Amino acid sequence: MGKVQKNIGRQSESLGKRVIIVMLGGALLTQPLASILPGNWKTSVIESTEAAASDSALKLSQQSFITAGAKRLDYVFHTTRGSSKVQTDVHVIEIDLTNPYVSLNAMSGKNNSIGQVNSILNMTKENGAVAAINADIFVMGNEGAPMGAQVSNGMFMSSPSKLTGMYAFSVSKDRKPMIDNYSFEGLVRAADGSTFPLEGLNQSAYVPETTGASFSHVNMMYIYTSAWGGAERPKNSGTTPTEVLVRNGVIEDISIDRAFAGQAPTDGYILRAHGLAAAYVKEHLQIGQPMTADYALISQTTGAKVDPSSFEMMAGGHTLLVNAGAAVSFSRDVTGVSGSSYTSRTGIGYSKDSSKVYLITSERYGSNTGVSLKELQLIMVQLGIYKGVNLDGGGSTTMIERPLGSQALQLAHSTQYGTTQRSVANGIGVFTSAPKGALKGISVSGSKTMLIGQKSSYSLTGYDTYYNPYEVDNTGAVWSSSKAVGTFKGSDFTATKAGKTTLSVKSGTITTSHDIEVVGADQIASLTIDTTAGTLAKGAAISVPLTMKLKNGNTYKLSGDSVKWEFVGFTATVAGDSLTVKSINEGATTGYAIARYDGYPSMIPFTTGEAVATFEDFEKSTYAITNQVTPAETTGGVSLVADLPGQTTAKALKLDYNFTNGSGTKASYAVFNTSGRAIEGSPTSMTVDLYSDNSLNWVRAEFIDADGKAHLLDLAKQLDWSGWKNVKVNLSSAGMKFPVKLKRVYVVTIAEGQDERIAAGSIGLDNMKLQYPPSVAVAQPAKIVMTVGNPSASVNGKALKLDSAPLVLNGTTYVPVRFVSDAMGSKLLFNGSTSQVTVLRGNKLMEMTIGKKDLILNGVLQTSELAPIIRNDRTLIPVRLFSEKLGLKVGYDGKTKKITID
Repeated sequence: MGKVQKNIGRQSESLGKRVIIVMLGGALLTQPLASILPGNWKTSVIESTEAAASDSALKLSQQSFITAGAKRLDYVFHTTRGSSKVQTDVHVIEIDLTNPYVSLNAMSGKNNSIGQVNSILNMTKENGAVAAINADIFVMGNEGAPMGAQVSNGMFMSSPSKLTGMYAFSVSKDRKPMIDNYSFEGLVRAADGSTFPLEGLNQSAYVPETTGASFSHVNMMYIYTSAWGGAERPKNSGTTPTEVLVRNGVIEDISIDRAFAGQAPTDGYILRAHGLAAAYVKEHLQIGQPMTADYALISQTTGAKVDPSSFEMMAGGHTLLVNAGAAVSFSRDVTGVSGSSYTSRTGIGYSKDSSKVYLITSERYGSNTGVSLKELQLIMVQLGIYKGVNLDGGGSTTMIERPLGSQALQLAHSTQYGTTQRSVANGIGVFTSAPKGALKGISVSGSKTMLIGQKSSYSLTGYDTYYNPYEVDNTGAVWSSSKAVGTFKGSDFTATKAGKTTLSVKSGTITTSHDIEVVGADQIASLTIDTTAGTLAKGAAISVPLTMKLKNGNTYKLSGDSVKWEFVGFTATVAGDSLTVKSINEGATTGYAIARYDGYPSMIPFTTGEAVATFEDFEKSTYAITNQVTPAETTGGVSLVADLPGQTTAKALKLDYNFTNGSGTKASYAVFNTSGRAIEGSPTSMTVDLYSDNSLNWVRAEFIDADGKAHLLDLAKQLDWSGWKNVKVNLSSAGMKFPVKLKRVYVVTIAEGQDERIAAGSIGLDNMKLQYPPSVAVAQPAKIVMTVGNPSASVNGKALKLDSAPLVLNGTTYVPVRFVSDAMGSKLLFNGSTSQVTVLRGNKLMEMTIGKKDLILNGVLQTSELAPIIRNDRTLIPVRLFSEKLGLKVGYDGKTKKITID
């Protein structure tokens, strides 16, 4: 049986994990575990027919070494769901435990503590691992402590929750992998010989799945060590704690009905008691008396007690998936982890001879469909796994690797959010202790996918006999490309056109190659400009970053100056992400800016004037506006008032600040609706009535854009006036992706020169308004009448001659696109070299290519049943495209063959 004293002095080396919490919205709730975990999983509903093993195949696509004893294997899982054939990428890190230089360990959250979530990339960096996956399931609403047991470097970090069928993965001190279901057993012994049971170690609050159990911390005693990093012990417990501080085996202090401030010491622990446990403390424990705390894990398979210190590492998981090389019934209900849905998954297992461990992730991003838990079982069986367990999945699924020869860590594949990583409770890291070896080989480090106009730097990286990085001299390397899709300048390659190429490099007698692809228009699914409209005024500037999504689901951000621009109705310049109107064509009231990547278009309209909408006047605010300050010594407040000097409205927002205490930069914030108040559409600017106290402080606003990125914009660089002033902030040139939210407005004083600014005062905000470009005017529809085969037509009753008559071909009616576009007040652009026809009408761009069914509508690739054609050197398109894509009303009389468009 292990003792807490064995861990004294080593808790600072510990790491962290996840757990379940049942305090939601401040109310203590009784509900099944499945209904509260895990948080925010993105899934797709499973079809009624689950994939059969005979329909599924796991095919190896590539492999490479990470370090000696650790190999990266990439597979594609092919299967049939219903009548649809689907596939998803599966990634495996294979660990050879017979190699003495490789090891596994559990890694914790921030500061290597339990109860502070962190990204797997950060954990991997902080702990010196070379690869990692996420591990235990947790609930995002609490501290983020693990639901299962965790052992790191032989140190017991957290105990398992009393939940049914939750298995854990471990590696023993003699390097044997195991998967088992454990419970916790422990007790404290007082100086008078009395004992009281310990319920757990470093755990969050939850509802145990045991008969007659109440909430986890009611009437119970828990032990918390310095490995616990949560702000409370724990939050949302619904109980009042009595705590006992034990240091070096002696009771140092007792706090009745109140928690101690701060963390447990590294040379001791804190007992957290409530109810019956608290009564025991009051009756049997006294300051200065010795105390011991013993604990053990109990295998639910064998019933045997297990000393946690016998493990090198342990990380909790979820249901058992595979045993004895075959899929088994789930050990617990999988509803709470969307088990029957297709999503990203993480799992771990080991081989029959216990020599191999497999760290597994599957993707649900882009063209990858994700897998169900039954499919994950099939994958494990096909990998040859003898025993396997499910880990946390969905948005938590993450794999980190250090590519062969590289010093840097990176995402091994896309998460469910692309490159964004969820902060999680813990992970399983891969570590190497190999010595430095001789040079074994070289590889190329650099991008495999590029965009036209992009410059990427490439370098030679070496690896030694243990597949760890080996420094290679790049000074004499000579680079070349097999295809003319770009140019080299030294080791920098600039892509100039779409296509695939092989980059070759020679350094002395060593040569190697690297395949890359430059993305072309035929790979694009959509191209969008992140601003929806602009103001047609000389000198007006807007931000025009772009987002490109490929057919394979990959998404890229493009700067405004990385694409080619066409301007209709005005001229402009683009620098970085900023587009500035230079001149306006005579008589133009609407303009168009068309961005093209490899010819693929997207468009934003420009209009004269602006529309104004009130964002907030504080007369009837229906959401919370609260105050925050930084640092803690700073004070401040917010209130709705009617008595600011010169105030003409019934209510205005007053923001107080007092920067007298504290040091460094200081700020007082007005926080809108906790996480921000949404702004509709894409306004070009915001105006605010701002009351200044002439303090010379700085006033800023924080906006959060559609990508979650914060943007800090100035309302007043310096409060150098007294009273009210209307100030304006340009939103369209701020580089924000709309829609956005206003999160905070704040007054701030930077550290430098604080003695020159007033330390305490108030500012006021009122009449916050948004300015929008007006809607794009659409010409009043004309009534066009044409007859199939007849070169005569009429527009609003006026007879006109056509260069090419409408025709019927294979049951489809075609009309001359230029004639119809001109008659309807649309703009038509034709590119003879590419055979592209572009129609601009209102806020829509439709582009077609002669002879091709694909068309692009407002930057989104679509497919029509029919393609444009050429007759008599004139372009004709199916008449239905005018109605379906441009919103015009089209009629056809089969008897008279008369076509009407209005």
